[in-house]
Amino acid sequence: MPEIVGISILIGVIGLAIVLFFSFVPIGLWISSLAANVKVSIFNLIGMRLRRVTPAKIVMPLIKAIKAGLDVNVNQLEAHYLAGGNIDSVINALIASERAGIELPFEKAAAIDLAGRDVFEAVKMSVNPKVIETPNVSSVAKDGIELLVKARVTVRANLERLVGGAGEATVLARIGEGIVTTVGSAKSHKEVLENPDDISKRVLSKGLDSGTAFEILSIDIADIDVGRNIGAQLQTLQAEADKNIAQAMAEERRAMAVAKEQEMRAYVVEAEAEIPKAMAYALREGKLGVMDYFDMQNIKADTKMREKISESAKTSIVDNENKS
Repeated sequence: MPEIVGISILIGVIGLAIVLFFSFVPIGLWISSLAANVKVSIFNLIGMRLRRVTPAKIVMPLIKAIKAGLDVNVNQLEAHYLAGGNIDSVINALIASERAGIELPFEKAAAIDLAGRDVFEAVKMSVNPKVIETPNVSSVAKDGIELLVKARVTVRANLERLVGGAGEATVLARIGEGIVTTVGSAKSHKEVLENPDDISKRVLSKGLDSGTAFEILSIDIADIDVGRNIGAQLQTLQAEADKNIAQAMAEERRAMAVAKEQEMRAYVVEAEAEIPKAMAYALREGKLGVMDYFDMQNIKADTKMREKISESAKTSIVDNENKS
């Protein structure tokens, strides 16, 4: 009985060891690599486990690369994996570039991938150019008319400048700047409407793809709309500003005139205040008689009466005109 128990324990230990061995050592991947004529030793696969590398993410892309005729090895793929790269994307990009006749070394593809760009999409864009549509670009010709220009830009990825090159936003900004400059240099908006291809030619000749990750193949004007009359609006605003300035200056002159009038009235009141003193002095000195004084008062009273009559007559005339 003890012998049976010992044999059972031994069989269990052996079975557990076999299970652990096959779970730790990827025998299936090793057999698949042998069947695909890809040389990957069993010890290399065990070493991947110890280095915390998933063997399937190395062996399967390696098999795909060898079958496609690429010159890559396990160390290159494992190093790229440990650096945080996407091995499948790199291998797919290498296969696509090799089929398209584009020279792309593994180191270059790995650098593009580690830079955060999709290297496979970049290769596809290099083979099949991409069309980028700009938003409406507002520009004003010399005659003051606003034009809203929309362009379609055909670009191709430049694999040599993909690392460190500017993206689509920079290309769109430069094209918008070129459109504004070209339209702004036109004497009339009608010239731009008659020859929209002049915008494409002038913008394309500026070499706007310099320092970017793309190569501009063509710039096509998709649509041009006539917008506001900016020149007329600016003239209206300038006229309104001139009017406000003139009104302010007129108000200043009016205030100065009112102040001057009040000053002159003060002089008159001051002079009139001196009249009684002068008359009193003339009476004391005998230069003015009493009867002369009374004659003067009568003249003043007669003058006031005539002024009252004149004012009444004017008022009557105005009332009659209003009634009629």
